[in-house]
Amino acid sequence: MHRLEPPEALQALHDGALLVDTRPHEQRARDGDIPGAVVVDRNVLEWRLDPQSDHRLAAISGHDQQVIVICNEGFSSSLAAATLRRLGLHRATDVVGGFQSWAAQGLPVTPPPQG
Repeated sequence: MHRLEPPEALQALHDGALLVDTRPHEQRARDGDIPGAVVVDRNVLEWRLDPQSDHRLAAISGHDQQVIVICNEGFSSSLAAATLRRLGLHRATDVVGGFQSWAAQGLPVTPPPQG
């Protein structure tokens, strides 16, 4: 599986890939969100992204769709992408270094609310 560097993932997002952020609420509240990413809790990822699931996201169009998983540091996302590939999403991959690498490279992030 070819893992994407953050700039490659951003380009794929612009080209129509589905970027799935599996970071917990606490991390997103602390660090911010990625514009255009869909948030899916890791514990429900398979049934929300499986093209054959009655509970899949509307954004899932079929097994050929490119899905890119991003977590905080790029560890759990690689396991999640491998699981999605076993479900038949053969173009599933993840982001090397996760959100921390994405943000460190200055890619778009919506800052968390101040308060």
